[in-house]
Amino acid sequence: MNKTLTYTLITASVVFWGVSFILTKELFLSEEHITVTILIALRLAIASAVMLPALALTRHLQRIRKEDLKWFLLLALCEPFIYHLCETNGVRLVSGSLASVVIATIPLFVPFGMWAAYRQRIKPSLIIGVLLSLAGVFLMLNGEIGFQGSALQGLLFLTGAVVIAVVYTLLLVKVVNRYHPLVVTTWQNVIGLAYFLPLVFIFDSQSLPLLSWSPKMLLLLLVLGIFCSTLAYAGYNYGVRNLGASEACIFNNAIPVFSLITAVAIGQEDFSWLKVIGMAIVIAGVILAQNPFKTLENPAPPAPPAGD
Repeated sequence: MNKTLTYTLITASVVFWGVSFILTKELFLSEEHITVTILIALRLAIASAVMLPALALTRHLQRIRKEDLKWFLLLALCEPFIYHLCETNGVRLVSGSLASVVIATIPLFVPFGMWAAYRQRIKPSLIIGVLLSLAGVFLMLNGEIGFQGSALQGLLFLTGAVVIAVVYTLLLVKVVNRYHPLVVTTWQNVIGLAYFLPLVFIFDSQSLPLLSWSPKMLLLLLVLGIFCSTLAYAGYNYGVRNLGASEACIFNNAIPVFSLITAVAIGQEDFSWLKVIGMAIVIAGVILAQNPFKTLENPAPPAPPAGD
């Protein structure tokens, strides 16, 4: 039952993140005056406004222990602060589906980071599954990558997001066994919002009155804030705690599948059989990398002693 819940939650996280690329792109297309920092700050404000009272009312809001404060400050610095700056700038400059493909390369690097930081063994099936999934996502691209002008700048931003995501995953194992995933996510969002607010008021305060605040804009922000910035991270953190960082992260390879489905559904992109085949390969790679026919051992490295 626990394994079923873990797979369900982390799959839901991947769906939400896949949708987030397309919704973020839609905000940039429909809101002329919205900026990267305003968009992210509003997402985090919504997420914090929902989760802080909910956890407090249900008495599940754990306080951050003094010895763990540095880890939470670093986690929030990585994600949402630096990661979202890189990712959102990337989405602004390239298509949502292309951005999701670049982000899907994260699992290729996490196992090596886990090996370097914690000497966690790299399974051959994990490497094969990652490579197979990458082949699928690049097949979905069908040669659409461009390396000129803003597209190149966007790809560089997205590459930075990949690097930061690996660092975030390595830091997450420091606290994920001591706090509920929703608590970790909530404090990340609150601290991340504190990082973003000075940027908004210093650089983008003049843009706030120019926003339309239309029902469409508010709906997109609510979905991004509640589902993508809160529930998705909580599900992912739960997966890291129960599967381990390397195997939980491999699910990110399926993000482009859900990005493409969303983009096609709202008319941003065309569907083709080549993309269908790419989706199938991605899913096959995820299944292979998860190695479901063997019992999971040591699902996550033990948290280090306090103060490490």
